[in-house]
Amino acid sequence: MARKNLLQGLMDEAKGDAPAPAKTTATPKYTKGAIGAVSQSIQELKARSVIEVDPRMVDAAGVADRLEEDDADHAALVESIREYGQQVPVLLRPNPNYPERYQVVYGRRRLRAIKELGLQVKALIRDLDDRALILAQGQENTARKDLTFIERANFARQMRDGGYDRKVIGDALHVDKTVISRMLSVADVIPVALIEAIGPAPSVGRDRWLALKDAMDRTSVAAEDAIGLIDAEMSSDHRFKALLESLEARMRKPKTAPKIEAATVKDESGAELATAKWAGGKMTMTLKADGGFDRWLADNLTEIHQSWKNQTGE
Repeated sequence: MARKNLLQGLMDEAKGDAPAPAKTTATPKYTKGAIGAVSQSIQELKARSVIEVDPRMVDAAGVADRLEEDDADHAALVESIREYGQQVPVLLRPNPNYPERYQVVYGRRRLRAIKELGLQVKALIRDLDDRALILAQGQENTARKDLTFIERANFARQMRDGGYDRKVIGDALHVDKTVISRMLSVADVIPVALIEAIGPAPSVGRDRWLALKDAMDRTSVAAEDAIGLIDAEMSSDHRFKALLESLEARMRKPKTAPKIEAATVKDESGAELATAKWAGGKMTMTLKADGGFDRWLADNLTEIHQSWKNQTGE
């Protein structure tokens, strides 16, 4: 009977009829034989169970994946959960610093909406280390396919800066090392402050972000100056477009030639002796090679310069 009741308990939990099991880290008493196998099954079933958690007990973790959240999308999500309930659980892990609390692995938008509604959040709980957390977060984002190129590039940069190697980044984002290099080349040239000012730019792909990176390089524009070219009232896509067009216009604009002043030097008879030009803080003099005066001037230029200094009191 005892075994029958134990198996019946497993079936009740699988159906969701039993109350949510409490999180435990205790080691099962039996680890071998039939009873040990059943105990292990109970632990595995608990790991797959969906429990309800107070969202106020959930802290942030991992890296920031989204640059901004659309207010209309958030409002729509809140209304959907209000009307139909939470259909998909979020993934949490125990907070390694505060065992009674949790950290969100993925499902931040759902968590925010549910917290706003004052409901309990349905969640799966997994014991994940930092590396596994990043992989889970990246793979869930990749599966949704709704992160933009620059959000994925920013995600890769944060992982790289956090000490994760290219293999882990590639596994998290499901991309190869070549794509990672292109992502990081954009995220390293375009400052984070500028990326955040532009936003996710959902219709802008890799090639256009690479074009913006090239324009930033060629114009040597500072981040604060580039941000000044952005109208915050525009949509994210239009902010990107306006900035790129402004920088491309700068690249097409010809450089202003320095102002040149010129003078002709004549001898006592009025014959042209030399021409002098001033431009860019420099003076260029061209002498006619006439009877060796040019060489004499070169040989005595130091003495002439000293004489001028004496006359000016220097």
